[in-house]
Amino acid sequence: MASDRAAVAAHDTGGGRGHYRALVWRRQLILAGLGAALLVSLCVDLALGPARYGLGEVVQGLFAPDTVSQQVRVVLWDIRMPVALMAVVVGAALSVAGAQMQTILNNPLASPFTLGISAAASFGAALALAFGVVLIPAAIEYVVPVNAFVMAMLAALLIHMLSVKRGVTVETIVLLGIALVFTFNALLSLVQFLSSAEALAAVVFWTMGSLTKATWPKLGLTTLVLLAVLPIFARRAWALTALRLGEDKAASFGIKVARLRLETLMMVSLLAAIPVAFVGTIGFIGLVGPHIARMIIGEDQRFFLPASALSGALILSASSVVSKLLIPGTIFPIGIVTSLIGIPFFISLILSSARRSW
Repeated sequence: MASDRAAVAAHDTGGGRGHYRALVWRRQLILAGLGAALLVSLCVDLALGPARYGLGEVVQGLFAPDTVSQQVRVVLWDIRMPVALMAVVVGAALSVAGAQMQTILNNPLASPFTLGISAAASFGAALALAFGVVLIPAAIEYVVPVNAFVMAMLAALLIHMLSVKRGVTVETIVLLGIALVFTFNALLSLVQFLSSAEALAAVVFWTMGSLTKATWPKLGLTTLVLLAVLPIFARRAWALTALRLGEDKAASFGIKVARLRLETLMMVSLLAAIPVAFVGTIGFIGLVGPHIARMIIGEDQRFFLPASALSGALILSASSVVSKLLIPGTIFPIGIVTSLIGIPFFISLILSSARRSW
């Protein structure tokens, strides 16, 4: 009998390990599929524009540039490549920011856009564009992105200070974030009302979100921030996964919840502020990307984190493609396209949350 029980236990253990390996393999295949789809979207994005190229010519220009004409090389590498890669990096950054904000607040509607961080960054940038306001005099050369970053961090600190007060629930934090959205949008409207016609045009265009002014230095800085933050999140994957079980459960594992939440919120603000500072307001990527990742890969941060990054990058890259196809010869502001995609998804989330609450 003892030998039979041992055999059954060994069989169950082996079956469990086999199931786990199959689950890991499935998740790895999903990540590979997202990466392949992103690569295809990137190539299509590079192929589209005033001068259209075939995918074969694009691939040839990327991997064997000496075999294509100088014109194709210049268009692909100097004009379109920074814009296409900026869509990938910004999409990944905003999606990761949204994923971790949803994790630390345990709310599916949380994102840099819905909690007012993006709106705060927009207001900071508008102050520089319209009135030349410099929040940090030492950074006058990069006044627009620095202003955006400072205001985003202030909004994040305000959310954190309110979140640690006694009796404040997650739902209250989300409502406070929505209040911040309306506040900063009202201040932005005031800036637009008081600014000159030239400054107004610059502010309006910037708030629509556009990748067309992407350059290699801006791409390099945004990529550097993303690459600096991702390993930190990866090292805290276990703690962040445990936090999804609830604060009390995470604390019982020895996790310092308040510290983890503050540090994560600061890194989320950095991820949200830098892209917004360079390309303007791009909404709903931080909301839609993490939900797609969660639906297809689950809550395990070891896989959820890269899946969120790839999903956000794919959505924004595909949106860049759509922005070039809506009206031939015209590139729509990317923020308009992402909002049109994200709004139906946002409404479906609200309705599904309401059904669960009932």
